[in-house]
Amino acid sequence: MMAELGLAALWLAAALAGLQLLAGFMALRPGHEAVGVLARPAALVQALLCGLSFLVLLYLFAVTDLSVKLVATNSHSDKPMIFKLSGAFGNHEGSMLLWVTVMALAGGLIAAVERRLPERTMLATLGAQAFVALGFYAFLLLSSNPFERLSPVPAQGSGLNPLLQDIGLAFHPPTLYFGYVGLSVAFSFVVGALMTRQVTPEFARVMRPWILGAWVLLTIGITAGSYWAYYELGWGGWWFWDPVENAALMPWLAATALLHSASVLAARDALRAWTVLLGVVAFSMSMLGTFLVRSGILTSVHAFAVDPERGTFILALLTLYIGGALVLFALRAGTVAEGERFALTSREGALVVNNVALSAILGIVLLGTLYPLLTEAFDVRVSVGPPYFNPVSAIFFLPMLLVLAVGPLLNWRRDSFARIRVPVLILSGLGVGVLAGVWLATDIGILPLLGLALAAVVAVASVLPLKGRRLARVPIAMWGMVVAHLGVAVALFGMAADTAFQQERLVAANVGDVIEVGPWTARLESVLPVSGPNWQAIEASLTVQQGQGRVTMTHPQARVFWSPPTETSEVALVTRWNGQLYAALGNQAEDGRWQVRLWWKPFVTWIWYGGLLIALGGALALLGRLSVDIRRRVAMRKIAVRRADQAERGTPPPPEPAE
Repeated sequence: MMAELGLAALWLAAALAGLQLLAGFMALRPGHEAVGVLARPAALVQALLCGLSFLVLLYLFAVTDLSVKLVATNSHSDKPMIFKLSGAFGNHEGSMLLWVTVMALAGGLIAAVERRLPERTMLATLGAQAFVALGFYAFLLLSSNPFERLSPVPAQGSGLNPLLQDIGLAFHPPTLYFGYVGLSVAFSFVVGALMTRQVTPEFARVMRPWILGAWVLLTIGITAGSYWAYYELGWGGWWFWDPVENAALMPWLAATALLHSASVLAARDALRAWTVLLGVVAFSMSMLGTFLVRSGILTSVHAFAVDPERGTFILALLTLYIGGALVLFALRAGTVAEGERFALTSREGALVVNNVALSAILGIVLLGTLYPLLTEAFDVRVSVGPPYFNPVSAIFFLPMLLVLAVGPLLNWRRDSFARIRVPVLILSGLGVGVLAGVWLATDIGILPLLGLALAAVVAVASVLPLKGRRLARVPIAMWGMVVAHLGVAVALFGMAADTAFQQERLVAANVGDVIEVGPWTARLESVLPVSGPNWQAIEASLTVQQGQGRVTMTHPQARVFWSPPTETSEVALVTRWNGQLYAALGNQAEDGRWQVRLWWKPFVTWIWYGGLLIALGGALALLGRLSVDIRRRVAMRKIAVRRADQAERGTPPPPEPAE
């Protein structure tokens, strides 16, 4: 009965999305304005019904209702509750229902609170949001029903992929989905603004919090996913240029460019057409990622669906949404005003340069991701990995970091490098000094060497905008910029240090043997069988010590899950301020010795600390922007009251407040 309730709620939500679509777009036609009053209520009720549908799915997984096919194929009664619940979206159908639910909730929130744009633009935005949602409702209801019943009912479920039975799964996919849906909201605002010819600074101010929120969540999702792969897959790396990793990175790159472009439009009334185009591109990348993961053309622990028909459905949606938006942009591009001009030597100019660099990197990643798929269609297998991505991306990434360091020091509209020559000289001297010092002291590759130097430059440059200011009076949004840019420096330092200085040992060891790697010594104390709620394992006990520091006991495992039967490597991590010792246990050789692999990874944790700092900076910027918007709304209400009062007296009305 509960499954039928969830399915009925989903059908009703889809019907309301259709009503929202008709009301939003029909109201734009002369003589049909009255029907527009239905759009907002339809969005609100749709959000409630779709939320109810997803809650029902969570309940079915919590109670392990094996009469539901999705539960039977992705859960098991012996799983811990956290993994039962995360199993609800650790599969194709459930993840798509989560996607649609977040989209519906976002649409309901827009309908409930947003009143700043002209009503016609808001109705067009709600109509566009319903248009996007309706395609996903059709996809769920026609080809990926999460509430499909199973007969006969099996005695036990198949279980979730053990690689996904990790606490990181409770954070990684949902944050990515929230980020993707935030980009769908930005896309809907872009479509609404194009349809009503309202590409204005106010449009950018309304859209900016959604972009910021999406960008923060994408940053958290990618950071969490990187750390999950690092410790769960047992390969010792934090980024592999896996096609599905790239599918998450590409929307983030586009969202980063869109965020800065929208900020320029909101504050300085520039980059109008560029902002609109980036809004389309950012959502295109999230749709492309959805297609790659769910089409069956990729083999990955991330890839849920292997049904080509589903992939064709998503490809059709991608073509419809993005093709339609690009056609609309082509038709209306001539109506988008140029906006204010600015000099190349200005903060806007620096943002444009960085946006072009981000777009180039996006193109490089897109080409490297799709090229092997295209060649495979002609029976030619090509592997594209770090030898392509690292150096080619660096061509644009390294200069972008230099502009990132200098850009915040420039004034808006027009400036000169002569005014900032002192901080530029300081930053240049710092970069050259670090470059020369590291080059003389070590023997490392050119890319990590440049990475270490640029990390120092960006770290110092990130705090220079605070120079001469009273810190207590610095706007929250500026603190967000400072923290985010500092996070870039911290993450870059971690990447460069780990790449340059990591050390690895792979040995066959008997109990009692001592292994050395970098400044660490490890002694294999024992290897014993252990068991968990739905797995058995062979667990090694290692005593490890860094130099003359404290002795720590750590326990890597070779684990076997029985539903479904899968072998995994559960690594052990020992974290210090300057890096991590990474230990993995392999198989037993014929002579009784055990394979033990140890890595010393200097400063590798700074990669994820940097990612969290970047997300924190975005959250601070979002908080700052929201507080400004709230103050502006309050000021507008006061002005409206004063205008009404002064209109009665015949006095001139007060000007509107600036942002």
